[in-house]
Amino acid sequence: MRVHVADHPLITHKLTVLRDKNTPSPTFRALTEELVTLLAYEATRNVRTEPLEIETPVAVTTGLAISSPRPLVVPILRAGLGMLEGMVKLIPTAEVGFLGMVRNEETLEPHIYAERLPDDLSNRQCFVLDPMLATGGSLIAAIQYLFDRGAVDVTAVCLLGTPEGLASVDAATTGREVTIVLGALDERLNEVGYIVPGLGDAGDRLYGSV
Repeated sequence: MRVHVADHPLITHKLTVLRDKNTPSPTFRALTEELVTLLAYEATRNVRTEPLEIETPVAVTTGLAISSPRPLVVPILRAGLGMLEGMVKLIPTAEVGFLGMVRNEETLEPHIYAERLPDDLSNRQCFVLDPMLATGGSLIAAIQYLFDRGAVDVTAVCLLGTPEGLASVDAATTGREVTIVLGALDERLNEVGYIVPGLGDAGDRLYGSV
């Protein structure tokens, strides 16, 4: 597993505003979109491309185009939906799928209650969007589900992560092509599973509590 923690003053600045408990939801949503676009730049560094011959106003030259099959962007509902626009701004030709996940309150294990994905993910590069890598349970379930459907390369884009979450994902994905891109690696999980210092519940701060 590869891990990239973004180190850029603009990312740190935007995260600082996101962490502030007084930041209102409209500002939180706008900054999340901006931040994900910056993280997407790092996440797509190894996106597959192929040569493409074009003609400029002065000469013929060979550039690069994103290869087929197109990358697949998969936000984990509901909080991951707030990251989608920031990702597709950078790669508008990507295909978009969705995974709805909820935690079983008895077993505490993540459960996929809805999915909208292509039937065949063979040879696909997938980009999973999930704001918080806390325990890693939801992300592990999503990554394994995509590999089971035929994906060959999965990159997860998260605003924040924890050492505990990274260790869990690493242990669960040994031998797989997995990359984690984080806006920041925070200190730890607290006793109820929240990231410290974190930014609270990303879904509630994006959309309000329900």
